[in-house]
Amino acid sequence: MNRADLVTHIADLTNLPKNVTGTAVDAVFTAITAALARGEEFTLVGFGSFGVTERAAREGRNPRTGEPIRIPASKAPTFKSGKKLKDAINA
Repeated sequence: MNRADLVTHIADLTNLPKNVTGTAVDAVFTAITAALARGEEFTLVGFGSFGVTERAAREGRNPRTGEPIRIPASKAPTFKSGKKLKDAINA
């Protein structure tokens, strides 16, 4: 499923126009992104939690040359699924 499929599905469920639904979907993703950018966790009870994890700087290797390279520290988004989501998938 992609964004367009999601918008169509939600529009069908709610009987809202697709342009309104698309705006709402974009707003949800913007809110999640903004919270994560501030370092906050974003939790949807029953669905799951989005968070940020920090990766330390480390040494790596260039796969082509085998030369050691420095990989800088970074942040990465994480997702932990909730019980209702797990139960729905395993049903």
